[in-house]
Amino acid sequence: MASVDSEISRGTQLLLSAQSEVAEGIDRLFDQLLTIPADPRGPLYEAMRHAAIAGGKRLRPLLVRAAGDLFHVDRALSLRVGAAVEAMHVYSLIHDDLPCMDDDDVRRGKPTVHKAFNEATAVLAGDSLHALAFEWLCDPLTSADPFVRSELCCELARAAGPAGMAGGQMMDLAAETSNFDLPTVTRLQQLKTGALIAFSVEAGAILARIPAEGRTPLRGYARDIGLAFQIADDIMDVAGDENLAGKALHKDDAAGKATFVTLMGIERAREQATALVEQAIAHLSSFGEEAALLRAIARYVVERDR
Repeated sequence: MASVDSEISRGTQLLLSAQSEVAEGIDRLFDQLLTIPADPRGPLYEAMRHAAIAGGKRLRPLLVRAAGDLFHVDRALSLRVGAAVEAMHVYSLIHDDLPCMDDDDVRRGKPTVHKAFNEATAVLAGDSLHALAFEWLCDPLTSADPFVRSELCCELARAAGPAGMAGGQMMDLAAETSNFDLPTVTRLQQLKTGALIAFSVEAGAILARIPAEGRTPLRGYARDIGLAFQIADDIMDVAGDENLAGKALHKDDAAGKATFVTLMGIERAREQATALVEQAIAHLSSFGEEAALLRAIARYVVERDR
C-alpha cells in the first residue's frame, strides 16, 4: 500500500509540474499566434484571446505532451499540436455557450465571449479558432514530415466533425426532448467529449510516426479516460462548487437531460468512473516510467474539482 501511495504522490507532483509548464506554453503560443492586428479585425482577435488565453485545465494539450513523451517527441512540437487541439476545444466552448445552444453567461470564471463582446463576434471567433487549428497543424513548424501533418489534420477533422464532437453536440441538443438510455448517453459522450480527448492522445503517437496498429493501447486508454472525465463532469454538475468550476452548474438537471448520474445514481457513477480509470491505467501496462504522466492524468480526471 505504501508503494502505491508513493507512486500516486510522485504522479501528482509530475502532473502539477507538467500541467503548469503546458499551460504556460499554451498561453505563450496563443499570445504569439493571436497577435491583435491594427485594423478592423482587432475585436475578433481580442475575442479569441479572451476565450483562449489564461483559462481552462489544458487537459488536451497535456495529453498530447504525455503521449508524445512516451516516444520521446520534441516537446516543442507536442506543444504546437496541443495549441491546435486547444483552439478546436475553445471554438466548441464559444459556440456551445451561445444562446442558440446552452446559453451560458460564464466560462472559465469570466464572461462568455458573446457576453463580453456580442453574438456575431463570438460566432466568428469560434469559426476562426476552428480554421486556425488546421492552419497550425499544416505548418512545417509542427512537423517536417508532410505525411504526419496530413494525418494530424485528417484525424482532428474526424474527431471534430459529425462523427465526433459536432455529432455529439447534436445528440446533446436532442437529449433535451428525448429519453436517452445509458448506451445512448455513453455514445453521446464518446463523441462530444471523448473524440477530442482520443485525438489528443493519438496525436502524440502520430508525431512519433507510430503506425495505427501500434496505437491500440493508447486508444483504449483514451476511450476510458474520456468516459471517466464525463462521468466526473456529471457528478460535478450535481455536487460541485460553481466558484471552483468556473461555470454554471445544475444545468443538465434543469434541462431534463439524462446523464450518467441520473441513470446510474451518484454512488454508482463514482464507482464506474474509478473502474474506468483503473482500466485506462491497465492499458498502459506495456509501458514503464515513461507513462507515469498518462497514469497521473487518468487519476486526475476523477479527482478534479473543476
